[in-house]
Amino acid sequence: MTRCVRCKGRGLCGRPVCPILRSFRTASELPKLGTTIEGPSPPEVFVGRFGYPRVSAGPLVPAEVGDRLDLCLRPAELARMDVAEIVSLRSSMVRSGSKVEVADARKPGRLLEMAQEIAMSSMPVGTEVTFEKPPRGRLRFDGFMMPTGPSGSVKEMEITSNPSIPRKVDAVVEDSDLLAARAVGELYISGVEVDGISRLLSLGLLGKKRKLVPTRWSITASDDIAGKHLIEAIRDHPLINEYLLFSGERLGNHFEVLLAPASFTYELIEVWLPRSVWSGDGLWIGADREGPGPKKGYSSLSGGYYAARLALLERLAEMRRQASVLAIREITEEYWAPLGVWVVREAAREAMRNPPRKFETLEAALADMATRLRTPSRDWRPFSELAQGAGQTTLARFF
Repeated sequence: MTRCVRCKGRGLCGRPVCPILRSFRTASELPKLGTTIEGPSPPEVFVGRFGYPRVSAGPLVPAEVGDRLDLCLRPAELARMDVAEIVSLRSSMVRSGSKVEVADARKPGRLLEMAQEIAMSSMPVGTEVTFEKPPRGRLRFDGFMMPTGPSGSVKEMEITSNPSIPRKVDAVVEDSDLLAARAVGELYISGVEVDGISRLLSLGLLGKKRKLVPTRWSITASDDIAGKHLIEAIRDHPLINEYLLFSGERLGNHFEVLLAPASFTYELIEVWLPRSVWSGDGLWIGADREGPGPKKGYSSLSGGYYAARLALLERLAEMRRQASVLAIREITEEYWAPLGVWVVREAAREAMRNPPRKFETLEAALADMATRLRTPSRDWRPFSELAQGAGQTTLARFF
């Protein structure tokens, strides 16, 4: 199961279909649909990765969510539900798509242009989608994205209401001379949520060399770029002067986050307990870290590493302080279906919203942390450079 935790459905085992994801799809049959679906898109869009650079792209259209439509878009609201409720709600999201080249983002055809307009909106957009055939399939799960329902190839599409496009989004999208990293930073600082930024990046609406980006890639890229923007900002802030320990949980993802008085570094330890979604009957522990310089390469912990980092950096930026960060993410059997990396971000945000416990020593903070973790300290502490410094008079040699 070590490979499964690292892979999270990306196909690293060489199998054409992930057996874990397939088990969810088999159990999630949906009613048959007609060839036309009319209603508001959340707004939410999807760009696939199979066949790259010729991919499937289009908006998601709800078949039957009624007044709960807005919940499909807002991760903060979804995070207050349980896994079964989220799976039920997301099962009505029909994935529409048409085949396009990733370079078509620069000169989009009519269908892609409408999808881009939907992606720019901050509110649901009325749509009418006619499919080549009635959408079919089962509920689709993924380690990076929210679950979606059936899918179908688009024959025709109409936008039946005006998209509500924020002025800042319109300005950044129109600025074709702005580098993508700079565009993400400007949107994030202006208050555009990272999920909205991901949609813009995915539909090829940001940067100089514009092209479509598969949704699972754009999610991690947005978390990473926004996080790097915050790292640059907090490096100029003073250090905290004591040990601060934050704790919280959402959807079976428990976080313990320790801030230590030192220059910014970040390490994340993931503990997948038995019977959580990817771990089977075994226990898996992994770790990754960065600092004080930029991180090299992609994290071995995949998208969750960047999602958690963003949440922790947001709190440091709010405090106008910098610190060395040790985050432990313990995933329990309550997290029995893959819902996407947004769960990691929201669970970490929940922890950082709670009042911190304060300690004078690292050892005291770690002892308090151990009272809430189900994993014994002897199992996870060897993975942490910061925790291995417990009992020392200084942390300087670790940075």
